[in-house]
Order: sequence, then structure tokens, then C-alpha cells
Amino acid sequence: MKKWLLTLGMAVVLTACGAADDQESAEESGAEGEQGQQEEAAPSSDEVFEIAVIPSQSIGEMQTGLDKLEAHLSEQLNREVSVEHYPNYNAVVEALNYNNIDLAYLGPLTYLIAHEQSGAQAIVTQLIDGEPYYYSYIITHKDSEWEDLDDLLEDRSEVDFAFASISSTSGHLIPGLELRNRGVYESENEHEFNQLQFTGSHDLVTTLVQDQTVDAGAVDSAILEALMKEDEQNGGTLRDDIKVLWQSEQLYQYPWVVPAQTDDELIAQIQEAFLSIDDEEIFQVFGGASGFVVADDSQYADVLEAAREFDMLTLE
Repeated sequence: MKKWLLTLGMAVVLTACGAADDQESAEESGAEGEQGQQEEAAPSSDEVFEIAVIPSQSIGEMQTGLDKLEAHLSEQLNREVSVEHYPNYNAVVEALNYNNIDLAYLGPLTYLIAHEQSGAQAIVTQLIDGEPYYYSYIITHKDSEWEDLDDLLEDRSEVDFAFASISSTSGHLIPGLELRNRGVYESENEHEFNQLQFTGSHDLVTTLVQDQTVDAGAVDSAILEALMKEDEQNGGTLRDDIKVLWQSEQLYQYPWVVPAQTDDELIAQIQEAFLSIDDEEIFQVFGGASGFVVADDSQYADVLEAAREFDMLTLE
């Protein structure tokens, strides 16, 4: 198993897409079994099944869960599985575009860039507390005088603000578009805040807000909740220290994505492998997910519209 230098970010993605599509794929993959029965295991392959995941945050000790995910998928797909932590968004998009990986776990915006460039497909996402949604939050410290985003923006010339990654859906695209529509933000170098920075991760935004190093920041609601739960277990005060000033509309969780060339039989096998996961240590890797569900491209149409409006369908 791989030695991980960074732990996997938590985000949660899920979507209810159709049991009917899933059933049809399963029936198709088993049509060639003896006496019409579905095969119990995928045909063996000598090729390693390569999975890429993008950086999102780094909290907790996730190695056991990641090792178990590799082992589960290897057993279900009947081939060796390798999970690699990719260094940046560009790398995983390029790997999908050129069919150099078999599966990727990434944020909605990054997935949509790959979808627009090469036709990459969303096939699976996860549930958190039985729901397939998460939100973008703009947060501040509990001791701040602001009670909502309007209050914050009245003092914008005095506010130090933090985004996560520039290619993050909830950590930049969605809150950035809201701030742009309010006339206070266009880019890192064109805004009306006192200072603005991109931290690269949601947990760092949260830490900077809690420490009052910045006045406010944009984060993924599911990652924030996971951070709060972990902090509570360690006797911390994060939940009490954070105030939410703004919440976006519902967003579908992070998708698992395959290259456009992936055949339907393999997609069905991957979906079935994820839907059969019931290991809590695997779920914990993805922010305490409660399960996985089939997803498709249609559930990310709202993020696609926002990305087009904000001209974010390319990576720098």
C-alpha cells in the first residue's frame, strides 16, 4: 500500500440517480454468465486499476481507511488497485483527459473542467447523514460583530478574507460568484477587501478564522462539520468559535469520475463495488459518509452554470 504524505480531504458527495440505471448496468454485465446468471466477480486483469484523489485538506489519521478502500475495490474488481494522491487539480484533470487513470475523486468544479474538456463522467457520490448535498459557507469568528454577509460587506475595506483553493467549488467558485454579484470581488488582485488570500484548503481557512488571523473565509460545509466533530472528540471549541454568515443553495457532493472512454460494463462494476461498501473506516475517509450512491452528470448542472458565468472552466 502507498505511504501517504497527505491525508485525504473530506467532502462528501452523493446523488440519487437511478436504481434503474444501476440495475440495467448490472444485468448487462452479467448477461454472459452461465445459465443467464450474473457473474459474482469481475474478470481478472493484470493491469493496475489507478485511482487519483485531489488535495482538499489534511486532518486525522486516514491511512487505515484508505488501505481498506484499496483492498475492497481490488477484491470487487478482481485486480490490483492503486490510490494516488495527486499534487494539484491540473494533474488529475490531465490524467482524466488522457486516460492515464481509471477513476478520480475530485471536487465538482474540477470534474466539470474535465467533463468539458474530454467528456469525463461522474458515476458515484456519497451520502452524509442520508443526504447527497453540501453547501458553501462564509464564516467568521463568534466574537465578530457581523451577523450576516450584509453586515460583513458594510465593513469590507477593513476585512481580511480567505478562500480555499481557486479551483474549489465551495471554497471559491460559489462564494466568489456571490461576492462578485454583490460588486466586491472579481479576482485575487481586484476586490474591495483589505486583504484577500487563497489558503489551498478548507481546514486552513477554518483555522485562520478560528485564530482570528483572518476575519472571514469560505469553506465546504461538510468539511467544516467533520472538522468540528473531530475537534469535539479532542475537547476543542471549534464549533462554539465559528459563526456562519452566509450559506449557498444545495450543492451535490464530490463525484467519483471516470474517463470518457470507460465502457459501460466497467462503470457498472465500479458502481456496484462502491455501493457494497459498509466499512466505517472507509466512510470516515470521506467525512463520515453513510454510504455511496450512483451519480451522473446532470446533478452538477447548477455548478456548471456558475462556472460558465464566472469563466472557471479552465485551470491556470
